[in-house]
Amino acid sequence: MKDPYLQKIITVAVLFVLVVLTFFLLKPILLSIITGVILAFILSPVYNWFLKKTKGKNLAAGIVCVFLILLIILPLIFLTPLFINQAVKIYVSSQQMNFVEPLEKIFPSLFVSEEFSAQIGSSIYSFVTKITTSLVNSLSTLIMNSPIIFLHLFVVFFTFYFVLRDGKSLENYLRSLMPFSKQVEEKLFEYSKGITTSVLYGQIIVGLVQGVIIGTGFFISKVPSALILTLLAVAAGIFPIIGTAIIWLPVLIYFLIAGNTLSAIIVLIFGVISSNIDGFIRPFFVSKKVNLHPALILVSMVGGLFVFGILGFILGPLIVSYLIIFLEAYRKNMFPD
Repeated sequence: MKDPYLQKIITVAVLFVLVVLTFFLLKPILLSIITGVILAFILSPVYNWFLKKTKGKNLAAGIVCVFLILLIILPLIFLTPLFINQAVKIYVSSQQMNFVEPLEKIFPSLFVSEEFSAQIGSSIYSFVTKITTSLVNSLSTLIMNSPIIFLHLFVVFFTFYFVLRDGKSLENYLRSLMPFSKQVEEKLFEYSKGITTSVLYGQIIVGLVQGVIIGTGFFISKVPSALILTLLAVAAGIFPIIGTAIIWLPVLIYFLIAGNTLSAIIVLIFGVISSNIDGFIRPFFVSKKVNLHPALILVSMVGGLFVFGILGFILGPLIVSYLIIFLEAYRKNMFPD
């Protein structure tokens, strides 16, 4: 007669080995799969709307998938040449620009010494050159790796389609794996959805909207390299505490120094709207009971950026948030009533 305890150990060991092997198998495309899952969560309301209209899962998921492809591919087709052109212009300009002269106008008392001015100029020139060179090298790497990038995009869209279509089945399967009571399970899933919505909509989408608003101001006022500054503003808007002001304030100062009052006013108007609009739209996405502290989001975003790259903006806060969920469950003895 077989020992049940031994059988359990063997089962757990085999399961562990298979999980490890599966992880290494999927590791090269794991971030692409996670991206597809995140996009499916973000666009699930759109899918549900189409599902009500079409009454067909495949058709609804297909329509949303085509919509996402167009949303990603069309901007890439039209904006990539503009981005490359602006990146090259920034690189060329950085090699010829006098970085000390604007600073001398703003802080004349600090730049009395020629040696100090030369040192500051050399340091700034070295810093800017490293950044612009890194930007140009990154563009070259992207172009060289375009076949691999398209393969990753295929995995993203493939995952997105099936998670969108079979999301309910996937959720039920995950529920069946959880070692909690039905009541605890419901509360964990409810809080998980709330915290995910808080991060994805309340931070990522709101930051994207803020960046696009000030970006519109950049294009209207004809700011040099407006596209790159807009992308930087989007990233700054996603980061809590920092905000888009870190991008548009220097642009405003640049126009004031140049004597371009009209452009400065345009940037100021769009900048103020961008910096304050989150107070109006964030409450639509974020429930107060699941709202995360901005410092926690900022730290987890920075950590996620180092570990996962650009996707760490999203994964960092989500991972920390889920840790907090389970710590709260443990602290409250699994959410007892």
